[in-house]
Amino acid sequence: MNSFLQKIFHHSDRGENSKVPFRLNIILTVVGVLFAILIIQLGYLQVINGNQYKAEVSRSDNSVKYGNVQRGMIYDSTGRVLVGNKAHQAIQYTKGLSVTSADLYKIANTLGKYLTVDTSALTPRQEADFYLANADNLKKVSSSITSPKGASTSEEYALELQKVMNDKLYSTDKATKNAATIFQKMSGSYQLSTTYIKTTDVTNKEIAEIGEHLDEMPGVQIGDSWTREYPNGNAIQSIVGTVSSEKVGLPSDRINTLLAEGYSRNDSVGQSYLEEKYESTLRGSKSQTLIKGGSLDKAVKQYGGQKGDNLQLTINSEFEKKIQSLVEEADQGTGNSTGAYAVVMNPNTGGIIGLAGVSRDPETGKETPNALGTINSSIVMGSVVKGAMISGALMDKVITPTNSTLTDKPILTGGIRKASWFNQSGNHDIALDASTALEVSSNSYMMQLAMKEAKFNYVEGGALTMNPDVFNIMRGYFNEFGLGVYTGIDLPGETKGIQGPSGSANIGKALDLSYGNYDAYTPMQVAQYISTIANGGYRIEPHIVQSIRASNKSGKLGRVKYTVTPTVLNKIDMTAAERKVVTDGFYKVVHGTNEYRTGITLNTVKPSISAKTGTAQTFYSSGKKGSKPVETVTLSLGSFAPSDNPQVVVVVAIPNLPSNAESNNIDLAQKIYQAYWKYVQSDSGLK
Repeated sequence: MNSFLQKIFHHSDRGENSKVPFRLNIILTVVGVLFAILIIQLGYLQVINGNQYKAEVSRSDNSVKYGNVQRGMIYDSTGRVLVGNKAHQAIQYTKGLSVTSADLYKIANTLGKYLTVDTSALTPRQEADFYLANADNLKKVSSSITSPKGASTSEEYALELQKVMNDKLYSTDKATKNAATIFQKMSGSYQLSTTYIKTTDVTNKEIAEIGEHLDEMPGVQIGDSWTREYPNGNAIQSIVGTVSSEKVGLPSDRINTLLAEGYSRNDSVGQSYLEEKYESTLRGSKSQTLIKGGSLDKAVKQYGGQKGDNLQLTINSEFEKKIQSLVEEADQGTGNSTGAYAVVMNPNTGGIIGLAGVSRDPETGKETPNALGTINSSIVMGSVVKGAMISGALMDKVITPTNSTLTDKPILTGGIRKASWFNQSGNHDIALDASTALEVSSNSYMMQLAMKEAKFNYVEGGALTMNPDVFNIMRGYFNEFGLGVYTGIDLPGETKGIQGPSGSANIGKALDLSYGNYDAYTPMQVAQYISTIANGGYRIEPHIVQSIRASNKSGKLGRVKYTVTPTVLNKIDMTAAERKVVTDGFYKVVHGTNEYRTGITLNTVKPSISAKTGTAQTFYSSGKKGSKPVETVTLSLGSFAPSDNPQVVVVVAIPNLPSNAESNNIDLAQKIYQAYWKYVQSDSGLK
């Protein structure tokens, strides 16, 4: 060996075969570079991205189970609970990883020995699924049918189901149906999701027996569930809405979206109104439990969950109950009356203090609470809208605060005759300025304004050839006050009202529109319109939610997380003098001296009320074949108080009263004001 090395070096010294060490050096250099790259890569993986890869490993080995929490509560403006939660002991099931139908079958049968559930919703398909979850049954059925060549597993199972259902192989005894229902509830859950098996009326015996045998039923747990309760009565549901039950599960039209957001199939979720609109606020955040290695026995709670935030409303619950009882009395409950509605609103903030309504079926006499009729019932209101008509004429400069006198007289044009209620015969023609026209509720004055808006030269007995653009002119001004447009209230289901046909063929209806006997509006729209007059010309968005609040340690109202602030939708472009014409007219309706003023019976109420009454000539038709429309009247009233410092708006509407009804609107408003000063605000120091 030594001699061999000597020969190499000897030859190397002579320069022979000198390429061999050179190649070796190249190889050593390449190896060194590769080692360096490997070290750099290892450093990159461990130092730079080490946490990411650790998380990937953890994610593949560990999973998170989510648990339900209490839903947020709903309070009135004074802190009284309107919607609370009632706790129940419940039986839950968390589906583990790699759980088979056979596993569920075994657990359901065991649990069914100790727990009785409602089986009324169980379908034949679900009973067949339960039957085939038994391996012996599946084998027997499978051997009795012939599947088409190349049939998939799902196609084979469909044939097996058909066989079971057609031959009714499944048992219909009480115990089997009970276990099948439990199996169906378990099967509907996803891996590591928790579903309810029974949420209410779980007996102490069931709790005890299940607790003794929990080790035989992996995933079964004894927990809590909550259902909504209404300490101040269920009538508030017509405003706040409802929550789905465990039995009903997630709404079918939203199920995919809700499942993607982390809901379980039988979770409770807001179905309507505030419960639905504020679902993300009320639902809370679910608890999180780490499942190590996919085993439910190795569970570590990481987050206890957070109860949903609470809503505090602008409504006063005592006042709300009182005005609801008042509107139920106001429609008289006889004849063709179709209900009564009332809205009480803060004109300066848009906060709804009270919202009440009742709908009535004249054919049966049945009455139903319907507070939301205030936002979705369109009613021809009558003269209550004349304040908007006067305002439009002032803004359009067809009259001015110092030049607004017109003579009230019957209007004879286009073959029609229309007159004010106090001057039907034409024997009481009187000169009226704009404020006095509101005081006595002159129809003639409003029709003359409409003709001036259209730049139409009225000739008694002549043809009515007004430009049909007058519909758009009047409605445009009405819209500015909130009549015939969405108010923006934070309740779903609001309607815009009903707009009658316009155009030259209906030009005579433009005169009816001017004094409120054509288009239909909601009581909420009227409340927004009156508030706009009361607060100096700001159309404010009404709202029923005052704030979103957390819960304190005792579970009661905690800190304010969000407060609803007034939202101004538009400002009415009127001068102070022009606004005073309208507010003076509203004041005169109650406190004026003209013998024809329409709100005289409110002049004794303190603090002082300003108002505009409304009477619409309407008709009720049952829709039955051969039935004739019956003449009725709709009485309304828009008002605010105190007159010199408006703090509350009261609007009432009572459709289809007997044609001789006169004071239902005023009587109802007076009682509502009395209740307001009693339950909501002291009238001390107010004039």
